[in-house]
Amino acid sequence: MTDSSAGEGAAYGSRDPDALARRAGSRADPDRDQHFLVDDRVLDRIPGYLPEDADRSHLLEIGGGAGALTDRLLATLTSGRDGDAAPDNPDAVPGRLTVVERDETFAEFLREEFAAAVADGLLDVVEGDALDVDLPPFTACVANLPYGVSSEIAFRLLPAKKPLVLMFQAEFADRMVASAGESEYGRLSVSAQHYADVEIVERVPKEAFDPQPAVESAVVRCTPRDPDYAVGDEAFFLRFVKALFTQRRKTVRNAVRNTAHISGLDDPEAVVDAADEELLASRPGTLEPAAFAALAELARERGAPTEA
Repeated sequence: MTDSSAGEGAAYGSRDPDALARRAGSRADPDRDQHFLVDDRVLDRIPGYLPEDADRSHLLEIGGGAGALTDRLLATLTSGRDGDAAPDNPDAVPGRLTVVERDETFAEFLREEFAAAVADGLLDVVEGDALDVDLPPFTACVANLPYGVSSEIAFRLLPAKKPLVLMFQAEFADRMVASAGESEYGRLSVSAQHYADVEIVERVPKEAFDPQPAVESAVVRCTPRDPDYAVGDEAFFLRFVKALFTQRRKTVRNAVRNTAHISGLDDPEAVVDAADEELLASRPGTLEPAAFAALAELARERGAPTEA
């Protein structure tokens, strides 16, 4: 891939990731959970994993680093959805991109490298930790997340019910998409699938990163949708799921009894007395999300959960 020696003069989507890192003057630091995606082919594909009907008027990227994915996202905003075709309406106002970057050196570099985009109102760089800063009202998020906090960030993003395309450790991604009865199925599976249809769209080898992480990675697409069940208290539902999966090898009967201190139930025995015997004899890892929801509602009604 060709690359301009001066970043500001390069067309969006044309920047070489290795050259970006050199211009940034600072290598990714694995001790700070930094692993830059440098494979051009993967970078070029990632923006296209957003659902075709996704609103791209305000994209969010978390962990911009030296800007290789930022460059591709800006190309998507200014050149059409696939980054190659011109928009049908040449007078249409392009969307904009907010990048959250906690590293001061890289945040400043992004502002310099993409100074034209900042000046044109296409790009805003927010310096800070994605777990602490106020996130903008984004319409979709595309990001190569820092793996050490990927769970916390994902569950900050998922309740917004916006399309997400996120890079995770492959093991984490496998747990997100797992179905009831599979060994990877757990709290993460139920919680993620409560908010969205979750699918792995690409597996990425560690050689695609610099420095290489110790694990394989995967790109996950989360398409928001309402679940096919109802919960009266979402916070309690998620806490209840978490509680039962701490006892995943126990029966549901014993899991309900043993985890009242986590779920917040005042009277777990009342829940056990009211629940179906076949359900109580099951193990948490075999329950579909809808079954968890029904049991959580029964627990709320009969077990009088206390304030957490």
